[in-house]
Amino acid sequence: MRFLYSISIRLYAVLIKVAALFNNKARLFSQGQRTVWQELSEKLTGIENPIWFHFASLGEFEQGRSVLEAIKERYPEEQIVITFFSPSGYQVRKDTVLADAVFYLPLDSQKNAEKFLKQVNPKFAIFTKYEFWYHYFNELNRRDIPLFLISAIFRGDQIFFKPWGGFFRRILFHVDYFFVQNKDSESLLRQIGIKQVGLSGDTRFDRVKRLREQITPIPLIESFVNDALVLVAGSSWAPDEKVLREVITDDAAWKLVIAPHEVDAQRISQVKSYFNDAVLYSELKDTKETHSRVLIIDSIGILSSLYKLSDVSYVGGGFGVGIHNTLEAATYGKPVVFGPNYYKFQEAKDLIEKGAAFSIETAGELQEVLKELKNRPKYERAASSAKEYVDNKAGATIVILKYLEMNQLL
Repeated sequence: MRFLYSISIRLYAVLIKVAALFNNKARLFSQGQRTVWQELSEKLTGIENPIWFHFASLGEFEQGRSVLEAIKERYPEEQIVITFFSPSGYQVRKDTVLADAVFYLPLDSQKNAEKFLKQVNPKFAIFTKYEFWYHYFNELNRRDIPLFLISAIFRGDQIFFKPWGGFFRRILFHVDYFFVQNKDSESLLRQIGIKQVGLSGDTRFDRVKRLREQITPIPLIESFVNDALVLVAGSSWAPDEKVLREVITDDAAWKLVIAPHEVDAQRISQVKSYFNDAVLYSELKDTKETHSRVLIIDSIGILSSLYKLSDVSYVGGGFGVGIHNTLEAATYGKPVVFGPNYYKFQEAKDLIEKGAAFSIETAGELQEVLKELKNRPKYERAASSAKEYVDNKAGATIVILKYLEMNQLL
């Protein structure tokens, strides 16, 4: 199985090179893999025994960020190295002040793992939620470098828990400690003989709770929404936007601020085609000059601040592979709406159960939800339930830091 695993990694590298001819994200990934060793040799000068954080992508960075920030605040002398697998994480956070150096993670081979860990020589490693790389985990174990997985979550249908999943189960045994999100994950790991596991919760709750304190006012957008009812749609895709278009067209009471998941020129052009009178944020200079009820955010980095301006928040992705981050909206005490594909996301199910979130399949259903939320008592119950849910779930970061301190790793 190890041979097949290594072959699959090599095949992936070949396919990425082919995809790079047609796809910008694949092109960025391929370029990053070509230059990573040179960047390692240049940027690691003066960095000794750093703490290594690895994030699959931008979402995992935001998820684990509270732990990263807590370490930087309490132990400013500690050096930090961050790696990303996805370009969407690396391109946005390659210059973050939270790290001494940021790199792509070289593809998982024995040679790469040995070379990478020899050069970085981390004090310990922290991976967030998932990504289980056989050679990196094996090499960390061989070098006696502690490895921790935070905000981990497991499901019974994953290969680790299948009769034929022995190779992948062995990868898990190289983790020194799992900080898991829920009791089901803890139980699944214990059933396969993993005892180094504890229930800490999800660090995303700490992150989004802190967002309230770090919010950056955006006067121009505040002026645009003015006194209207505001629907902020975050991380949207085309199916989300088609539903939103019908609602905004039919109900003049609402203004829409929409932040697409991707903001390249082609994607922004597509979004603008759905809303004839829409104005782009980059072109918005004076709100008195526009009568538009739709504002398209064609930049990144401000979505979490936008949700505070909403009366109702819509989180995209639910008509595709799955919804994006609902907690960024819920933390401000805003009712949340999303598409039908949310069942893999515990927080979405919890929010629905508490009456703080609503799943829709059609524009008509979204219109009905918005109509119901105009009822003030129902709105206030949904809003307060959303905020209380985030507050009650926070605290995972403290648990993780206490563990690291008790084991004299910090």
